[in-house]
Amino acid sequence: MKVDGAHYRTIWLGADGTTVQVIDQTLLPHQFVVRDWRSMADAERGIRTMIVRGAPLIGAAAAYGMALAMATDASDAMLTEAYIKLMASRPTAVNLRWALDDLRALLAPLQASRRREAAYRRAAEICDEDAEICHSIGRHGLALIRRLKPKGNRLEALTHCNAGWLATVDWGTALSPIYQAHDAGIPIHVWVDETRPRNQGASLTAWELARHGVPHTVIADNAGGHLMQHGKVDFCIVGTDRTTRRGDVCNKIGTYLKALAAHDNGVPFYVGAPSPSIDWTIADGRRDIPIEERHADEVGRITGRTASGEVVTVDVLPAGSAAANPAFDVTPARLVTALITERGVCAASEAGLLSLYPERSLAA
Repeated sequence: MKVDGAHYRTIWLGADGTTVQVIDQTLLPHQFVVRDWRSMADAERGIRTMIVRGAPLIGAAAAYGMALAMATDASDAMLTEAYIKLMASRPTAVNLRWALDDLRALLAPLQASRRREAAYRRAAEICDEDAEICHSIGRHGLALIRRLKPKGNRLEALTHCNAGWLATVDWGTALSPIYQAHDAGIPIHVWVDETRPRNQGASLTAWELARHGVPHTVIADNAGGHLMQHGKVDFCIVGTDRTTRRGDVCNKIGTYLKALAAHDNGVPFYVGAPSPSIDWTIADGRRDIPIEERHADEVGRITGRTASGEVVTVDVLPAGSAAANPAFDVTPARLVTALITERGVCAASEAGLLSLYPERSLAA
């Protein structure tokens, strides 16, 4: 995707062949800053503090974190240490575990002298694979969008959180079909949930869409149900941090409420679900997916830009008020109209997923 006419991915290898560069998403939309990661600790901190976020990007970042560790010390001890520390950086997104397991399985049998090159090569492959997965999700989603009949003179989509290219290596999951529909000349407008806390919709999704020229309007999180009641939403589309083998979807907190409103109003509710985000080891999302509890400051404080252009962070809660901050919720499969994967569109069910991934039937 492009920023001010220049193509960017969210993560890439620097010119020196060792440093990893990433877009600092904590500063968007007010500042566009590229950070350099020179150590595994930099990668762990970047994932934990959400300099990078979004399940697919977290996986790619973890892969490069392992490569940075091998560039410093390719011993067995460092391989184990890097795996443990990076795994602990974010608990919910399954892509983190997938990427780390992939790198560890590749590197463990190798001699230490071969690990650095192998780790960097595999991290780059994971990034390329993610970009292709997201592009394919967009193509399948575009075919689905072409079949929808708008209530007005354009299609009205509603999305929650950020599942665009900033959440992946490129293209995005939920937003990839939106971009491809827009590029194909289909009139489409996006209702963008602000997505408190952290405002990933207002800060990231709106920023992305604006730079691509996609018509959009930011709304308060609680406005979605009202818009659906009044026929102003043709479909909802969101991403996923972890999808169970039976089709339950774990995503940013508030997704479940959107799915309930969509179900009550007969609005299709779609999920862009790349295969690395499918956790084939679990069936019950509410029971088996760990829900990350983040710091209360994300609820009690907010960052914005003043009229003078200064970016400041302010308190929004009364002194002494406690705040809870569960970062994700689980939408049951029964509320999901369909999953859009890189292999096609399927029902949110075990049978649906296995129809696209028959090789996974052995894991039952």
